[in-house]
Amino acid sequence: MDLEILGRALTTLPADDDHPYRTGPWRPQHTEHRADDLEVIGDLPADLDGVYIRNTENPVHPAQQGRYHPFDGDGMVHVVGFRDGKAFYRNRFVKTDGFLAEQDAGRALWAGIAENPAKSERTDGWGARGRMKDASSTDVTVHNGVALTSFWQCGDLYRLDPASLETLGKAEWCGDFPSGLGVSAHPKVDPRTGEMLFFNYGTDAPYMHYGVVDASDKLVHYTDIELPGARLPHDMAFTENYAILNDCPLFWIPEALAVGKYVSRFHPDLPMRLGVVPRRGNSADVMWFDAAPTYVLHWTNAYEDGDEIVLEGFHQETPEPEDTGNGSLYERMFRFLALDRMGTHLHRWRLNLRTGQVREERLSERITEFGMINSGHLGVPHRYTYAATGLPGWFLFDGLVKHDTVTGAEEHFALGEGVFASETVMAPRIGSTGEDDGYLVTMTVDMNRDLSECLVFDATRLADGPLARIRLPERISSGTHSTWAAGSAIPGWRDADRAEDALRL
Repeated sequence: MDLEILGRALTTLPADDDHPYRTGPWRPQHTEHRADDLEVIGDLPADLDGVYIRNTENPVHPAQQGRYHPFDGDGMVHVVGFRDGKAFYRNRFVKTDGFLAEQDAGRALWAGIAENPAKSERTDGWGARGRMKDASSTDVTVHNGVALTSFWQCGDLYRLDPASLETLGKAEWCGDFPSGLGVSAHPKVDPRTGEMLFFNYGTDAPYMHYGVVDASDKLVHYTDIELPGARLPHDMAFTENYAILNDCPLFWIPEALAVGKYVSRFHPDLPMRLGVVPRRGNSADVMWFDAAPTYVLHWTNAYEDGDEIVLEGFHQETPEPEDTGNGSLYERMFRFLALDRMGTHLHRWRLNLRTGQVREERLSERITEFGMINSGHLGVPHRYTYAATGLPGWFLFDGLVKHDTVTGAEEHFALGEGVFASETVMAPRIGSTGEDDGYLVTMTVDMNRDLSECLVFDATRLADGPLARIRLPERISSGTHSTWAAGSAIPGWRDADRAEDALRL
């Protein structure tokens, strides 16, 4: 392994920290690395070509008011790149305005999600509620050859080189970026048109906006989406002709919001509303469908089937888990993050555009979440979803599942006690001819051996275990959202100068 330290962040976290989401599998990193010619255990396929990129919340300072939430950490992005049967690794902080300001100050300047924004030291900020640090630590996607990181409650999109992870600045969209509200996590890229669809939301009417950025990075559509009040959407989906937005009945209590308090509650007496809008439509064009009350954090895909929109995602049996008094203080505080406490199951909704009716069905009895599909099938029919199982009581992924949404069959791979994965991408191999003709890629945190690896599986034989284990230079922090970009989608990937810089091979 050829290893170089690229930088270190100033941290003021206590040496005796006991917060479970700043220690153990969530122990943050403060050193940025560049590592080439990584050690491979097993056989790394030569037809795996591209980059696996993963974002995560990585704190450097204690919470301003002492109530750190796992979503408060600064964005740190990891990449494992594959080319000609070899692999490289980088990890870099996203150099957001908030991160740089707190590095200069040597302390937290903004209130976290579990804290009172009125007591924030800085009165400016980002996020749907305002006065939050724009950590850009939630999601990552690749559009127009550039990696984009985003924040779960809306903010700037930060542009990163997808191989080196150098921060390239903010998305500008030729001066049309909606800087007042920003963009929510989970913008969606259509692999056929190159368009990126997105939404944002806030506490003022109309409460949501929807937009489209074309393949050349220009904002070509942006419109109001009227909602009954402030909501907390997190994800969206799309088909060839439509975008699907949502109004779930878990949102800030209006009476509390009126006095500056941000307390969310599930409202089981209200339906989940699903909004189908033509991809260049506006609020008047939205067709709203009422479904059974739940909250959906993540959708996997949507597609058109005759008169119907078929939508799949993870239905929550219990969007607001009860505090039973069992478990540690932290288990009770963060019960909303445990997959078993929420009861997340892969689910299908069929929205009939002609009759307005909704049909629903559970696709699996297994509790899973954070599902990914072959991104070449986004917006069109797909068969396979690759998802994570969760460690009971905690926000940790202890296994992988391949769901066959046509037959109902499932393949499961358990990582073993003390080993935890990240969101797993499907990487089509060079010359791929089928939906699952490729590889599953994830990163692990192994508490038993105090190390991290990148695992590569044959997507058709998940239960057989990894084909290759790639040793990373440091035990990384546990993390969530990820993306895959083929080498063919990265400018300069095959150029000699770029290859030398990216791989040192």
